[in-house]
Amino acid sequence: MTRPAGVLWDMDGTLLDSEKLWDVAVRELAREHGHEMTDEIRHALIGASGPNALRIMFTGLGIEPTRQSLRAAGEFLERRVTDLMIGPIPWRPGAVEALAMIAAAGVPAALVTNTKRSLTELALNTLGRDNFAVTVCGDEVPHGKPEPDVYLRAAELLGADPRDCVAVEDSVTGSAAAAAAGCAVLVVPCEIAVPAAPGLVFRESLTGLSMADLTAVLGAAEREPAARP
Repeated sequence: MTRPAGVLWDMDGTLLDSEKLWDVAVRELAREHGHEMTDEIRHALIGASGPNALRIMFTGLGIEPTRQSLRAAGEFLERRVTDLMIGPIPWRPGAVEALAMIAAAGVPAALVTNTKRSLTELALNTLGRDNFAVTVCGDEVPHGKPEPDVYLRAAELLGADPRDCVAVEDSVTGSAAAAAAGCAVLVVPCEIAVPAAPGLVFRESLTGLSMADLTAVLGAAEREPAARP
């Protein structure tokens, strides 16, 4: 089998254990508005782009989503997450070794995230910029995940057909975006379960991930509507 032309990595919850930082920030934002965040609403935010996440949150909590209130909420989240991201961010299990394996194999990697560029740059201090040939953020494309724009742009920058790439994701939203772009998708769930769907291959952890595994993901996506080893 032909190995992937590129590996397209989600960031929050896939490479970095940073969803917990977002959890702190969004729950504090809810309290600023006099509400407690429910787990149902919190789970709906995972993987969503900033604007979509705020609309989901405001609707779920019964807060009027005016232009002014959404702007103020976005500014609050950026300040709070910036504070939380200063300094090292915990890695997901096996992520450091997986990135090193990709580099050693000579397969280009892209970072593909719904997180805006200013916050992604902070995360790259932990991730290492040299680990990625390209990085694409949610505020750099017309529409963030679950639309496929970020994945299509990353593949374009790599000079690769997205159908020849493997995306690694942890969320329903991100997996849908990668699949819509035509990528084979390896799902490593973090905070929430991801239902089986055509084109998705599941793995419990990045620990022990090999190039043979990624090549098999690409092959499985071509042969079967869904796979769960």
